[in-house]
Amino acid sequence: MTPFTAPVRDVRFVLEELLEHDSLSLPGFEESSPELVEAVLEEAARLAGEVWAPLNASGDRQGCQRRDDGGVAVPDGFAEAYRAYAEGGWNGIGVAEALGGQGLPEVVASAVQEMLHGANMALGLCPMLTAGAIEALAHHGSAAQRARYLAPLVEGRWTGTMNLTEPQAGSDLSRVRTRAVPEGDHYRLSGQKIYITWGEHDCAENILHLVLARTPDAPEGNRGISLFLVPKFLVNDDGSLGERNDVTCAALEHKLGIHGSPTCTLSFGEKGGAIGYLVGELGRGLNHMFTMMNEARHKVGIQGIGVAERACQQALAYALERVQGRRSRARGGQECAIAEHLDVKRMLLSMRSRTDALRALALTCAAQMDAARHARDAETRHAAQARVDLLIPVVKAFSTDQAVDIASLGVQVHGGMGYVEEAGAAQLLRDARIAPIYEGTNGIQALDLAGRKLTRDGGATLDSLIDEVEATARALSISEDLHYLGESLAAGAADLRLAASLVLEQSRDPELGPDAIQAYASPFLTLTGHVLCAWQMGRAALKAEAALADGSADPFYPAKLASADFALRHWLPVGRAQLAVIEAGMARLADLDPTSL
Repeated sequence: MTPFTAPVRDVRFVLEELLEHDSLSLPGFEESSPELVEAVLEEAARLAGEVWAPLNASGDRQGCQRRDDGGVAVPDGFAEAYRAYAEGGWNGIGVAEALGGQGLPEVVASAVQEMLHGANMALGLCPMLTAGAIEALAHHGSAAQRARYLAPLVEGRWTGTMNLTEPQAGSDLSRVRTRAVPEGDHYRLSGQKIYITWGEHDCAENILHLVLARTPDAPEGNRGISLFLVPKFLVNDDGSLGERNDVTCAALEHKLGIHGSPTCTLSFGEKGGAIGYLVGELGRGLNHMFTMMNEARHKVGIQGIGVAERACQQALAYALERVQGRRSRARGGQECAIAEHLDVKRMLLSMRSRTDALRALALTCAAQMDAARHARDAETRHAAQARVDLLIPVVKAFSTDQAVDIASLGVQVHGGMGYVEEAGAAQLLRDARIAPIYEGTNGIQALDLAGRKLTRDGGATLDSLIDEVEATARALSISEDLHYLGESLAAGAADLRLAASLVLEQSRDPELGPDAIQAYASPFLTLTGHVLCAWQMGRAALKAEAALADGSADPFYPAKLASADFALRHWLPVGRAQLAVIEAGMARLADLDPTSL
């Protein structure tokens, strides 16, 4: 099985050359420097490659076990690997210094997250959710809650979870039934939550569950949902841990992948009610939880990219060593490794170019998060937040859909060996498959993009992005060697602009609008993802061309040009076909009787 090497050089290319370390110039990051960022990336790569990655396959084989006392044992080595992460201060890398963190930009924290998810997705889920809990408490927790709970979360001594789903309430959270009955300065919660990632484990001292529930007099629907903090162990006034709260792991889910990640059914209130504390305002639980969910959705996209990167590395290593068949007569006719066959080259380059593009887009989104939080003027912050809101559903959905396809191609490169678990390629495909489902299915992300983010400003935020895509296309078009990439990118930008206008036009129909959004949302998101990723690779091509013109002999740049060429001339046309899907209309879908299928 191929060892995992964190893609430090590729990450540095995005941070240093595409983004030009813009985040470091923002207020609050004066103590950060490119040299510090480089050192952080190198150390994160060491943790990912030497400590986390070797446990990926063994954790998958061993899985998690529910103990008789209701506790959960994670795979061997996971607790030690998590402690190495926490003790190294990695949990607070992107948290403000005022909250006890290291105060590095979000774009750096996201790059580190990708490395860790590439190394071990199952283990990486634990701190990913903790980061979301930190974000939710920092924004919506009371001063007392922040004082009591944030420091242990930031330090990684405690972990956090997100409790939304119930057996009867999947994506429709308006049907949540978990009850929270007021009792003095706290509430007593009773109910059941399912699919709770890292809901019980033995890696940390305590677990803080953020739980959606209803008070007895709450109205039906979303307006009746509130957010509560339910510790596994109650916390005394001096910060020490008290008695065990009334929350238990009733079962562990048996899953297709991420076997090392304990996915729990949690039962609240079997012995009288779990003690919980209201976070934020009554009836605004969904609004408050979305702070955590948006953080998680971006990181799920990052997670998909990490798995895609590992799939690239494993497929390439296997293709270089697996000798089978011969070169064509035109290329000598000798026996060769399968990496020499053009169809395998196509698969390898497809995997690599897409992974490069997805990484660039996700980190661009993270850089916009930094600007939204730290830019000097309100107008810049507002514009950056609008871009973040638009990009997050694309990063989440498009990256994870592509990651599944990239991991599947990795299996294909391995041939029959890819279908055998010992090779490791199958695990990546199994692990990646959950990412398009959780934190809001990718269909929900598409509806969010087309039904909310596009329509709320009449497409203005997307228009500004397309303007930048077209500017990159013009820059490519004036290059003697890259003009054909400019033509391809310009055509993609035109398609996306037309598709956006069609979706907006249809959405304004008072009768057909909601159905039109449902019909066109997924192809529209797919087209958006292809064009924005192609834009990033067009920018990468310009940077690579400039470096080579300056005399660089680094083979990284010709490889980046090959990746960009594939993305814009071979991959982008696949996405552009989605315009034809939208233009085909929705009549057949609307009239379809599902029972006839």
